Amino acid sequence: MPGIFAQRFKTARIQNGLTQEELGGKLGITKQAVSKYERGKMEPDSQVLIALSRILQVKPDYFFRPFRVSLEEVEFRKRAALSGRKLEGIKSRIADKLERYLELEEHLNIKTAFENPLSGRKMEQPEDLELAAEFLHKHWQLGFNPIPNVVEMLEDAEVKVVEVEVDGKFDGLSTFVSGQIPVIVLNKSFDPLRKRFTALHELGHLLLGLPPDADKEKWCNRFAGAMLMPAPVFRAELGERRVHIDLNELIAIKEYYGISAQAIMYRAKELGVINEAASRRFWQFVNSDPEHKKEAGWGQYPGKETSSRFSQLLFRAVAQETVSIAKAAALDNVSVSEFRNKLQLVS
Repeated sequence: MPGIFAQRFKTARIQNGLTQEELGGKLGITKQAVSKYERGKMEPDSQVLIALSRILQVKPDYFFRPFRVSLEEVEFRKRAALSGRKLEGIKSRIADKLERYLELEEHLNIKTAFENPLSGRKMEQPEDLELAAEFLHKHWQLGFNPIPNVVEMLEDAEVKVVEVEVDGKFDGLSTFVSGQIPVIVLNKSFDPLRKRFTALHELGHLLLGLPPDADKEKWCNRFAGAMLMPAPVFRAELGERRVHIDLNELIAIKEYYGISAQAIMYRAKELGVINEAASRRFWQFVNSDPEHKKEAGWGQYPGKETSSRFSQLLFRAVAQETVSIAKAAALDNVSVSEFRNKLQLVS
């Protein structure tokens, strides 16, 4: 079996989405030489190692760090929109991020074990999703006010959130790494509204025991909508029955709750607040103009959705002198000088 360097070398190449031939071109070596590195038949000298670190955007010590999470432990449900090469690259980035995350938690002596609050609840019909969302709000003590930051909420609940730069065909993915660490992956380029909905949709895939014959994507969409606006809240805002809904009303709800106007209207139909005719009128309006589909001019949600727990723990570890600045820089995958520039110790 190839040694640590060989495995790390291959992982870093995949993480950067490079073929053996492409990486060889950047290094000025042949594809065959790259293959030898990956099979453990050859190891680089110091100059090649520095070049590798620069090209593959990792610290030199990355190549000799033992694995905590293997690629084989990162498995997603099938998503046809992603090529095998892109999916492998995402898996590699997730494994690397999780390794650094878990090592940091170990330095801080943080021991957590995720428990699914919805485990054992039967999801036999779409209405059960509404009850599941309300239960989760209570269990996680969210109240029924708008969720200010979905990503932070998930991280507080011990769900690891990883953002990656991927093209627009990728929304999000979710998995349990090693069978116990819940991970949600989001497209970093998406706007906050799309991130919020996607994160909660993926949470549905992680937590809900859906029946085999269910349309899982639709059911998880409904769960995401119910998390953003639980049924009691939705009816309090829009009423029990409506014949017409004004666009300005949708914009106000969108900006307050962080849910798109189109998702609001989907939800209105699901909960029976509007009938088929009202729903049809809305979608005719949306489809009448490409700008309507993008909700251009339909208000702007002011919130932000970013993953911050890792950075928070990293600065805490440095402030407590649990790890050195050099170690923190390695965990952050930046140079020591770059990390020093981030530090702002005030006491």
